[in-house]
Amino acid sequence: MTASPLPQDELKTQVGRAALDYVVAGEIVGVGTGSTVNKFIEALATIKHTIRGAVSSSVASTERLRALGIEVFDSNEVEELAVYIDGADEIDGHGFMIKGGGAALTREKIVAAQSRRFVCIADLSKRVEVLGAFPLPVEVIPMAARRVMRQFERLGGLAQVRERDGLPLVTDNGQHIVDVTGLKITDPLAFETEVSQWPGVVTVGVFAHQKADVCLLGTPDGVQTLVFGGAASLRT
Repeated sequence: MTASPLPQDELKTQVGRAALDYVVAGEIVGVGTGSTVNKFIEALATIKHTIRGAVSSSVASTERLRALGIEVFDSNEVEELAVYIDGADEIDGHGFMIKGGGAALTREKIVAAQSRRFVCIADLSKRVEVLGAFPLPVEVIPMAARRVMRQFERLGGLAQVRERDGLPLVTDNGQHIVDVTGLKITDPLAFETEVSQWPGVVTVGVFAHQKADVCLLGTPDGVQTLVFGGAASLRT
C-alpha cells in the first residue's frame, strides 16, 4: 500500500525545521518572507535562546519574530550575517530563483547580499528547469510603471501592476509591483543585470547575483538537500 502524499503545508513545516541546522549559534540570522519562512520562524522560536536575534526582510516577518520573542535588528546595525533563510517562488538547478510573490523582493535581496550563505527553503513544486512560469515580480517607482511594462512587452512578456482591493499594491518601501508573465529566463544572470539598469526599476525578482547556496527541498520522501556551486553570487 502506497503512503499518501504529504500536504504542502507539512512539506513547508519539514523544510522550516530542517533549516535550523544552518543557524549559527551566537549570531544574528537573516530571515526572509512568506508562508514557508513562517514555518521557519516558528521553528526558530524553539532555539531563540541560542541566537542574538534576526534581521528581517519585511514588516510582516518582523512582527512575527517579535511576537515570538526574537529580537529584530535593523540591517544597518549588522555588518554581516552568517546565513539568510528564505523561500522562493521558483528555483532552478543552478540555485537561481524567482522571488517576490510576497512583494518583499527588494529587502530580501538586501539581506541576502549581506549574508555569507543563502539557504533556500521550498517545497518540490518550486523546482523548475527554466525560470519564468511563475509571474516575475518587479518593484518599480510608480511613475515608471507603464514604461517598464512596455519594455517587458517588447521582450515578449505580458505585464500588469499588482493590485490589492482594486488599487495598486504598495510595498514596504512605498513602491508598486509589476508582475510579468510569458517569459522564459534562460540566462538569469544577464537578465537580472539588464533589467536592473532600466530607469524606474527598484529591484527585479530574479535572484541570480544573490542566488541560493543551498536549497532544502520538501519532497514526499523527506527533505532533499541541493548544494549549488559556481561564482555567480556577488555577496560581499
